[in-house]
Amino acid sequence: MASDDIAQLVDALSKTHVGDGELSFKGLGMKLDNAESVEELVQEIEQCHDLRALRLEGNTLGVEAARAIARALESKDQLQRCYWSDLFTGRLRSEIPKALESLGSGLMIAGTRLTVLDLSDNAFGPDGVHGMEQLLRSPTCHTLEELRLNNCGMGIEGGKILAEALMECHRRSVAAGSALTLRVFVAGRNRLENEGSSSLAKAFQLMGSLEEVHMPQNGINYAGVTALASAMRHNPDLRVLNLNDNTFTKRGTLAMAQALRHLRNVQVINFGDCLVRCEGAIALAGVLREGLPILKELNLSFGEIKEAAALVVAQAIMEKPYMKKVDLNGNFLGEDGCEALRETMDSQDKADMLASLSDDEGPDEDEEGHDDDHEDDCCNEEEFGKENGTAKEDSPSKSHCPDEVLSFLDTPSAEKLLQLGEMTGHLLPEVDRADPHKSADVLLKVASSYSEEPVTKTTVLETFDMLLRKLLSGSAFQAYTFLSTLLVLMGVLKGEGKKKKKVPLVAGQLLCLEHGVQQDYFAQHHAFLLHTVLSKNREALNACSSSMERLMSALEKRCLDQN
Repeated sequence: MASDDIAQLVDALSKTHVGDGELSFKGLGMKLDNAESVEELVQEIEQCHDLRALRLEGNTLGVEAARAIARALESKDQLQRCYWSDLFTGRLRSEIPKALESLGSGLMIAGTRLTVLDLSDNAFGPDGVHGMEQLLRSPTCHTLEELRLNNCGMGIEGGKILAEALMECHRRSVAAGSALTLRVFVAGRNRLENEGSSSLAKAFQLMGSLEEVHMPQNGINYAGVTALASAMRHNPDLRVLNLNDNTFTKRGTLAMAQALRHLRNVQVINFGDCLVRCEGAIALAGVLREGLPILKELNLSFGEIKEAAALVVAQAIMEKPYMKKVDLNGNFLGEDGCEALRETMDSQDKADMLASLSDDEGPDEDEEGHDDDHEDDCCNEEEFGKENGTAKEDSPSKSHCPDEVLSFLDTPSAEKLLQLGEMTGHLLPEVDRADPHKSADVLLKVASSYSEEPVTKTTVLETFDMLLRKLLSGSAFQAYTFLSTLLVLMGVLKGEGKKKKKVPLVAGQLLCLEHGVQQDYFAQHHAFLLHTVLSKNREALNACSSSMERLMSALEKRCLDQN
């Protein structure tokens, strides 16, 4: 080694930190190519008899240098925390797996029991995951609590390899008598996409111990989001969920909202830049109404959320005692919407909770339905319910609907409804909380038969009450999902997926809603939701202005009701 290089290394090593069992070479920018280049470093490792944490990040490590360090680690059985991020800058892709294998071998020979392994910012790809595969499967990782692999370029293949290694580690740790309890998992910017994230979801579900999950910028859409949502339900201690800059759309958001209903310890949710949109935001508001009792931060920024849906979210967080920050920046609120949101928060002395709205995109001018996921987002909600565990509990067995009922649903009319008589009860199985689109369609068909003729009016309103009572009697999440779907079919709220045919609106439908709002089954927060959305989209109901005014009056009274 040249004298200048030796002098540089001696100077760098003089800056190392030793104390509390930690040996740090962090950020020294050392180019460690071979055994000779790490002689001083290895000596310091060997002389640190109670080594519990080793920081190597911010240097660049070659294969031979890694092998020399690994040999020094073979006697360090107390080592628990390895901070090895940004460790291979400028190295060939083929070098990194070999270096990782060597380092892992040293740890396994020593019999260490790691709690933290940080390999972030190492662009090692799937080959790098192969390089640490044996380490992750070994007893050395049975005690692992934090695994940080941010910005490693693992890709789909790497995600699958990692998932299998974690599952094998868990199986072996269970057999050894002490299950792997991974608490923190970080894997942002890894191009995991749907297949990689779905594979990892299986590992997450198996472990059930996660407290923090950070997987931003991974190219995940609704299929991967749905898999992750299902896994999160099995991690009851989850506190932080960061999936920023993936693509939820309606279907993924509904799945994630469904999962969040079952989690009581979540404190931070980051779904920014995830295309949550209006229906998804309203569904999340339903979850906020009934769950997430200790939530502190909610990020729904850059999600194409419009004013009315943003206000519904704002209303839902008002009673959260620990809430500190809600981020709705970069959405489609417009100047008036931003002001309305600020006023809503300020009216409850929550203005300091609202993040900046400086990047708002302005009102959305596109009145057509979104179609980003083509037919994928257009699956019916019954399929969604089956995937997320609601269909079984909420759906009746397939009903044998009488021909008269089918005839009414095909071409609804007051005459046909009256002819049903006691058979109107057969309409009840036709509305299902797991299929809000079909349920909203049936309800609007019943309401379209309304007239002021006394017998017809009584029959329609009684049938309407029977159906709406059932649909609003479930969770707030289910009720909000149904009400947002109803508003989409009425043409008041913009929907998602292939453009769905709206139900031709008639005055009777609004008059039935006016009646329903005044009934005991219609909760005040349901009235808040309808009033908020309708008041921001009055022009959609101009054809029925008189009935609209009656409905809005009833909603305003219900919102002010103190009972």
